[in-house]
Amino acid sequence: MTHLEPIKVLFVCLGNICRSPMAEGIFRQIVKKKGLINRFQIDSAGTSRYHIDEIPDERTIRACSEKGIQLDHLGKEIIPMHLEEWDYILAMDSSNFENIQILKNKTSGNHKAQIIKMRDFDLMHKGKDVPDPYYGGMDGFYEVFDMLERSSYELLRYIRREHSI
Repeated sequence: MTHLEPIKVLFVCLGNICRSPMAEGIFRQIVKKKGLINRFQIDSAGTSRYHIDEIPDERTIRACSEKGIQLDHLGKEIIPMHLEEWDYILAMDSSNFENIQILKNKTSGNHKAQIIKMRDFDLMHKGKDVPDPYYGGMDGFYEVFDMLERSSYELLRYIRREHSI
């Protein structure tokens, strides 16, 4: 049996305390349920340095916990090396997508990552942004959870087709 390199999936939002750690947790849970967790490396990061080494927002933790997802993430910033090391980088909105593209254009190297907006996989609202729930209440976090969950199932289908798994 040969050792297969894990498929590396990185979720990115602005501060890495709301949307991207939620997406990371949701995607990890879906991959585990499908029995594929050993085939993946899953993480999240932010395009800003606002919350480095901080745990996710308490509302993110609550929304995930209510669905049986435990988050053990500390905030980090996306760096140029991620573009070379990760297979898929999922931006939560247009602004973060643009910031990742700017980072890519400022650096040289082998940029193997496919940079995609997360909701390109949301069949109900393809291509829209994942709204930042930070300044709102719990309803916004539940809404974001639902759209990330829908998108995550389609993302996994896409990756499975791309990698024949």
